[in-house]
Amino acid sequence: MMFKDRIEAGEALADKLLDFKNNKKAIVVTIPRGGLPIGNVIAKKLNLPLEIVLSKKIGHPLHKEFAIGAVTLNDVILSDAAAKVSNNYITEETTRIRTVLKQRQDMYYGASTPICLKGKIVILVDDGVATGQTLISSINLIEQQQPSQIIVALPVGPPSVITKINNMPSVKKTICLLTPFNFQAVGQFYKEFYQVDDKEVVRLLKEANHTITKD
Repeated sequence: MMFKDRIEAGEALADKLLDFKNNKKAIVVTIPRGGLPIGNVIAKKLNLPLEIVLSKKIGHPLHKEFAIGAVTLNDVILSDAAAKVSNNYITEETTRIRTVLKQRQDMYYGASTPICLKGKIVILVDDGVATGQTLISSINLIEQQQPSQIIVALPVGPPSVITKINNMPSVKKTICLLTPFNFQAVGQFYKEFYQVDDKEVVRLLKEANHTITKD
């Protein structure tokens, strides 16, 4: 099975989350940039606000696409694969990535501030998961804000990673539409899988949060 695009994946996930429609305590939180189109569809269908969590993977020095960990503005998580990588490289990459994340934060929020997640039901969304490092660091970042619960919603991911995420104490529930054993990359399960740019992130955040209807 394949998704036509992120919109179709978002609609399919939204159908699994209808219990949260119009819930004043619920919020859709996405991982930029690829998670935004999916999160936007879900937020609109459920009439919920849309927020982002800033996290970025640390690539292996010899294979940049292979994640050895992930960085947020406040946190670093390393996988077992980082054990053979020099501390200098990890420190330098962490500093570089945090500079990028701070620039994105300023670009995405402007003069506004992120929505407080304390006591909220957080529906954490991405366009898929491969190693899980970025998602796990995002979950840990969100947990620091003391939400009432975290629900992870994904179109696709390898079974072992989905099990690992579902077993995290802070995750109440994990919804994953596809868990193929022949998983190689997230993009292989989409017919259209374009790069989402910063302008689209800003546009989608504004669009989603301007279309929430009030009772």
